[in-house]
Amino acid sequence: MTTDAKRVALVTGAGSGIGLATAKRLAQAGFTVAATGRKLHELEPLREAGCDTLTLDVTDEASLTAAVEAVEQRHGGIDVLINNAGYSQSGAIEAVPLERVRAQFETNVFGLVRLTQLVLPGMRARGSGHIVNLSSMGGKLTFPGGGYYHASKYAVEAISDALRFEVRGFGVHVTLIEPGLIHSRFAQAAVSALQEGAVPGPYDAFHSAVATATKESYEKGPLSKLAGTPDDVARTIEKALRAKNPRPRYTVSASATLLLTQKKLLTDRAWDRFLRGSFPSPGVA
Repeated sequence: MTTDAKRVALVTGAGSGIGLATAKRLAQAGFTVAATGRKLHELEPLREAGCDTLTLDVTDEASLTAAVEAVEQRHGGIDVLINNAGYSQSGAIEAVPLERVRAQFETNVFGLVRLTQLVLPGMRARGSGHIVNLSSMGGKLTFPGGGYYHASKYAVEAISDALRFEVRGFGVHVTLIEPGLIHSRFAQAAVSALQEGAVPGPYDAFHSAVATATKESYEKGPLSKLAGTPDDVARTIEKALRAKNPRPRYTVSASATLLLTQKKLLTDRAWDRFLRGSFPSPGVA
């Protein structure tokens, strides 16, 4: 296996949060890091930290192809792919316009798949590689008003499980990272996407409650005390990359452990009753 100093890691969504922390941590650990994002100016701190920085829009085929070709030409190949780019489109299933649903899957699923397809030929040719897909505890459970985001993460879980089997014989590892609540800009972005993307109508009160619950779960209340940080996720990713036999899944933060355990222990009806304690039911006075 190549040493960390020779391993080239491509990180998507590196402009903030988990992607930023991961790119910085891997650079400090000796990896050659290609940090990517849609806005080059957001990547400036990573360039100063020693990362190679490139613009990359995971929803654009030309951008994906150009980024992979550039990294391969500059560094000789891609040993590690960290599919981190993603966001949450909140809103009731009926109320979110289909174009917003498509945009959610273009970023969270199709971009991840296409980038994986682009880097795998090189990994197979070298007989080694590691693909790390950022899922979520939301790939194992579902909160009201988050159906489309959760569906995208369920898809990432299924794709990763199939991929792990398919590429193992070529020497390529596939790892899922499942964070719980993480103190970052994620909650703010999720609330903004809800406010901008949902059509006004009978779900307005429900959407307002979802926005409040989302914001407060990260800022106050019992779950906020169990939240992790982007550095916690970055540390877990580095651990997976250093492992001789990395696990298929790594859960990050006490909030993820608690809620995933609770979901396992409850029936579907009991889980629904639990959720009704935090979210109003649309249509019920």
